[in-house]
Order: sequence, then structure tokens, then C-alpha cells
Amino acid sequence: MVFVSRRVLNSCKYTVCRGLAIAAAKMSNPENYKNAKSIYEFTCRDIKGNEVSLEKYRGHVCIIVNVASQCGYTKNHYAELGELYDQYAESKGLRILAFPCNQFAGQEPGTNEEICEFTRSKGVKFDVFEKINVNGDDAHPLWKYLKHKQGGTLGDFIKWNFTKFIVDKDGQPVERHGPSTSPKDLVKSLEKYW
Repeated sequence: MVFVSRRVLNSCKYTVCRGLAIAAAKMSNPENYKNAKSIYEFTCRDIKGNEVSLEKYRGHVCIIVNVASQCGYTKNHYAELGELYDQYAESKGLRILAFPCNQFAGQEPGTNEEICEFTRSKGVKFDVFEKINVNGDDAHPLWKYLKHKQGGTLGDFIKWNFTKFIVDKDGQPVERHGPSTSPKDLVKSLEKYW
């Protein structure tokens, strides 16, 4: 039987916790998004402010999309994303991660509470996260990573609301689709990754 003093045990707990905190801080550092191996290394806050590790999406094909409630694409995209989720969440394990963003003509001006109410009124069942920036120095590190892995035409920056990234079951961003691509048009692409 091995006896460990309380002091040694507390020291070990401190070292482990400190190591985890340093690792988390490094990943949230905008300079280190390029070192990430998958989306599973990131955390984001959901629309209610809860910290969510994207590890929870391991083994699922995901669509990650920046959304806005007052965009010309809003009605169609929310409806079709909902239809995709209803059709494939159970049968294929599809997950949709929606990130409100107000960087495009101020088309998502609401608070997180107002956005939550809007999505509730639309019957949204997929995961909605708190409002973030997708471009610029203060862009969320996840979005910097997505743009780094799947650059866009005429530059890696996000051009408008409803830019969609398909992420495979290993957490790798494998495709990027612009706002003019209807969510229903993603089915053929998604089928490659089930």
C-alpha cells in the first residue's frame, strides 16, 4: 500500500490544473490557432454563456456557420439548416454550430438574449453560440482556424453572413461554402463524410 502525503497530492493537483490552464490559454491565444490539430481543441460559449468544448462533436460531421437574424439569406438558411438537422441529426449524426455575427452591415445587432429568442421563434434545434467576430484581430480563434484550413476566393476572410464550413468526423475542416450556396445543396458534400 502506497501512502502519499496531502502536501504531495495537493502539489500534483496544482501542477495538473496549472498545466491544463496553460494549455487552454495557449489555444485561446490568437497566435496559436495555426497549431491546432482539429476543432476539438477549441472552446466556445453557447448562446446562454456556458463554456462548450468542441470535443463534444468528436465523431460527428458538422456544419459551422456564421448567422445573422436580419440578412436577406436568414429566412431560407435558417429553414434549410433546420431541415438538414431534422433529417440527418439522428440518422447520420449531423451537428450544426451556428455563430451569430454582427460584422456584416450590422445584421445581427441583438443581444445574446434577443438572438436566443429569435432562434426559439424559428424553432431552431441545432446549437447556437454567443455572438462573435469572424474577421479581424479579435475574431474567435476557432474562426481563424477554419479560415486558415479552408481559405476563400480572393482572400481567407469571411465575406458575408452564412459562410458554411463542413467539418469531418475527425474534426478537420474539409470544405467551405459561401452564402449563395443553399444549405440543401450541401447534401452531396455531406454524404462524402458520413
